[in-house]
Amino acid sequence: MVLALIVVLALWMLLAARLVYLHTFPSPKLVADSQGGHTIKRELPVSRGRILDVHGSILALDLPMKNVVADPTLTTNDQQKYSVSMKLAQTLNLDPALILWRLERPHSRYQIIQKFVSVETATNLAGMKMPGVFFEDSSTRRYPHGSLACHLLGFANLEGVGGAGIEQRLNELLKGRPGLRIGEQDGKRRELYNRRGTEIEPQDGADVHLTLDANVQFLVEQALAEAMRVHQAKRAWCLVERVRTGEILAMASLPNYDPNAYRSAGSNAMKNLVISHTYEPGSTFKLATVAAALNEGSVTADQIFDCENGKWFFHGKVLHDFHPAGRLSVADIIKKSSNIGAAKIALTLGEERLEKYVRAFGFGHRTGFDVPGEEGGIFAPRERWTTLSISRIPMGHEVAVTALQLLNALCCIANDGHLMRPFVVARVEDVKGRTLRRGVPVEVGQPIREDTARLMQKLLVRATEPGGTATKARVPGYTVGGKTGTAVKFVNGTYDSRYNVASFAGFLPAERPEIGIMVIVDEPQPLHTGGLIAAPIFSQIASNVVRCLQIPSSVTLLAGAAGVTGGVP
Repeated sequence: MVLALIVVLALWMLLAARLVYLHTFPSPKLVADSQGGHTIKRELPVSRGRILDVHGSILALDLPMKNVVADPTLTTNDQQKYSVSMKLAQTLNLDPALILWRLERPHSRYQIIQKFVSVETATNLAGMKMPGVFFEDSSTRRYPHGSLACHLLGFANLEGVGGAGIEQRLNELLKGRPGLRIGEQDGKRRELYNRRGTEIEPQDGADVHLTLDANVQFLVEQALAEAMRVHQAKRAWCLVERVRTGEILAMASLPNYDPNAYRSAGSNAMKNLVISHTYEPGSTFKLATVAAALNEGSVTADQIFDCENGKWFFHGKVLHDFHPAGRLSVADIIKKSSNIGAAKIALTLGEERLEKYVRAFGFGHRTGFDVPGEEGGIFAPRERWTTLSISRIPMGHEVAVTALQLLNALCCIANDGHLMRPFVVARVEDVKGRTLRRGVPVEVGQPIREDTARLMQKLLVRATEPGGTATKARVPGYTVGGKTGTAVKFVNGTYDSRYNVASFAGFLPAERPEIGIMVIVDEPQPLHTGGLIAAPIFSQIASNVVRCLQIPSSVTLLAGAAGVTGGVP
């Protein structure tokens, strides 16, 4: 007993001596560990701003989520590790062996088990009171309408960085600024609230309000999907624009993708064809040629041209018409869409003036649209033209455009010659409702006079009348103006008539144009002309859009005009 007592006293004396030494001569490392070992710095999550349509319908938002995290040092034995692994695996639908592998890391105090778990699931897990399991605030980007307007919206990746569309262009305004909290925690990683130091509140991202109308967008995408199915087309795209302001109401491309699952989307599905794909427009381009000649006075609407019965030799090469005709007026050249007539009209202009007007209408350079990815198209300077160019450019060959450029040029004519810059961002507002940025209509030029534009409007209406190429574009109760296009594709070094791009660009109501619509279908089968393929799709879309936007019919407009003037409609 005496010996045992001596041993116990000796141990206590050694322990006391060690304590005196540690307090009297502490090492720098121990001091640092004791002072900073439990200090925590946490970045406070921030919500990315919402994206909304013109009516306030939410197109993109951040949803609050939780990250499930484990501290392996707090699961002290194999039985605990196994139990925690099984409970987490069953709830999160994970492999228990993978979770167990993460828990068997005694030198780690932070292991992510699962990111972006719903708050409800995290609450259920917290109720299980598993040792070493805790939760972090997080959020994830969600697009409630799935693929609707996906190319315009873009997506935000897992790090909260915009990867395309509006998400990319306005990333700095959308992402906000995260907060910071510096405090202390105990040995079980629980925060000591009375020891909090610095705390900087997060600033949520700004909301982006678009000119896009989700209802119109849905109607457009629905019509394109049906057209793809019926005509076995490779691709299809469409654009709806307000004539007098340049506001974009809808912008759709098929194939598309779901931005909620952007990582599984193919590269072809992610391309915004409306602004990023250039193509030879074919006959829709004739509207620029004829408008230029009328504006210059080199032709008149009733001037007659010999269209050579559909076959004309120019500088040793033959130019064909799809519908052969003899003598046609300029008005009928538009109505019948004669290639030969358009080429002869261009010859009255000459190369210099033709080039000037084509560029004035916006071809060959970007429009300045406020979504990334816009192409400028291809329009070579006159010095690089061949002797055939003056006869081929007027019919939409030797030039590549985007749908946005072409519809904007048509809207210029419908807007009495005033060319507007297209835009889709109406305004950006911070969380306090302050406007950080506002989109406004901007006129970028006036390629033709107002009287010329009004004459062109009348000529384009004739294309939808009996005998014109666009009779299937007509909308009950509304007068439609527009132009068809059927472009043979350039494949393997030659134009191959088996592959075509069918298109129609139109506006309505012609008495007071409100909206312009461009429809393009790539490689439809077996029919392939713009009048048979794209024009009916235009009619379907326009018929629904005018009701959705409550645009007055032509009959109403004519009756109103008659009431003002005292005449009879």
